[in-house]
Amino acid sequence: MTLYAQAKQDAKAPYQSTWNSLKYSRTPQWLRDGKFGIYTHWGPYSVMAHGRNATWVANKVYTQPDSEAREWWEKTYGPLDKFGYQDIVPMFKAEKFNADGWADLFQKSGARFAGPVAEHHDGFAMWDTKWDEWNAAKMGPKRDIVGELATAIKKKGMKYVTAFHHAENWFYFPTWDSTLDCSNPKYSGLYGPIHEKGALPDMAFLDQWKGKIIEVIDKYDPDMIWFDFGLKLITDSYKQEVLSYFYNHAAAEKKEVVVTYKGHDLPPGAGLLDLELGQEADLTYYEWITDSSIDSVGAWGFVDGVGFKSLDNLIDNLVDRVSKNGYLLLNVGPKADGTIPDEVKKLLLGMGDWLKMNGEAIYNTTAWSVAGEGPTKIAQLRASGNPGFNENNTLRFTGEDIRFTVNGNNLYATALAWPGEKVLIKTLVPKGRTWTGLYPSEIASVTMLGDGKELKWEMTKEGLSIETPKTKPGDWPAYVFKIVRKNPF
Repeated sequence: MTLYAQAKQDAKAPYQSTWNSLKYSRTPQWLRDGKFGIYTHWGPYSVMAHGRNATWVANKVYTQPDSEAREWWEKTYGPLDKFGYQDIVPMFKAEKFNADGWADLFQKSGARFAGPVAEHHDGFAMWDTKWDEWNAAKMGPKRDIVGELATAIKKKGMKYVTAFHHAENWFYFPTWDSTLDCSNPKYSGLYGPIHEKGALPDMAFLDQWKGKIIEVIDKYDPDMIWFDFGLKLITDSYKQEVLSYFYNHAAAEKKEVVVTYKGHDLPPGAGLLDLELGQEADLTYYEWITDSSIDSVGAWGFVDGVGFKSLDNLIDNLVDRVSKNGYLLLNVGPKADGTIPDEVKKLLLGMGDWLKMNGEAIYNTTAWSVAGEGPTKIAQLRASGNPGFNENNTLRFTGEDIRFTVNGNNLYATALAWPGEKVLIKTLVPKGRTWTGLYPSEIASVTMLGDGKELKWEMTKEGLSIETPKTKPGDWPAYVFKIVRKNPF
């Protein structure tokens, strides 16, 4: 019996808890078509609104006594032995949170999938969980945030995302330090179990890790489960059980789902590789996704005074990723009260406006045999360690930087800036054995999305030369040439 046949032999439970079986999971068609999604880092850490990375401030406060974070904490809240992270939780009230409003904004941004970080490193669950009392339904907001967003996002026709970082709760707070409140068993539901420094996760912790994810699957039926780096702390058997449960749950519901992971935290094929703040430099044979953040410094959660990426950067990098067989999951950090910053709203709506005009070159497309051309280069990913982290917010593309996607007989060439009166697409010229382009007789028409009128073109020895419209169809970060192909003979 082949491995594939063995994996599929049980129709009621097509996936077994083995890597041989789980490697046959496939990327959902809805993700291949949708390309772009949004998720949110939102929790008690949003109250602090401080630090270059808002989600790691508490860790620095507790583990680095001489750090800027500890100094800031003591000036803001007082000595750590008098006011701990557990005292932040009642301050996280989410009094202006509106799940329908969030879902409406995400849909208008052009996102096809969306959802929250269900639990971050801090151990505070954003749903009504039976596993401990430190959750948003019982404390702080006293609302089931994951549940409300599940209803609102699905109502808008988007697929639902839940992200899990809680494996890292094992080491995030120094529960072995008896001088701190995190060593008090009274607060173990938040800070994590008390254990010796450097100890490996015990069975009780692993059972809770697994139980919380299965609870979210059963209660909220997500379409995507996203995992952070802490997944490497979890033993194979627990990871296998969670993945097989999720995949079999989806099979029973006759739906397609996906799990993302980082580094080599899962074997190839068991899920979709995620590149944090990263992107491939070239076209890849495999599919991948990026988790990036709309802020400019990687703050993830809301931080007072943080800067944001430009609309140009957001659009260009979405196009670049899609052209290389990738997808984008863009993070938004709401304020503690549940409002989304005005600057973020403006950027998201700008993405939506661009996609209304040019989404034909993004949605339902596939990467072509060439990702693109042009003088501006993406840095290579790290050769070792955690892949990703090569995102460059200062990079500025030009009108000579072109990215390709295809759908049916249409080839889309997106210029990542206005190219001027003419654009020259060098990839499309016949060049003997290195040619990957088009026969001139294969081109039925060339138009620009947003304009629609046929454009003059000619195939020269340098490339396909296209006259751009006399009037730009708006002031946008990128412009799409639609090249309709026909049988050349």
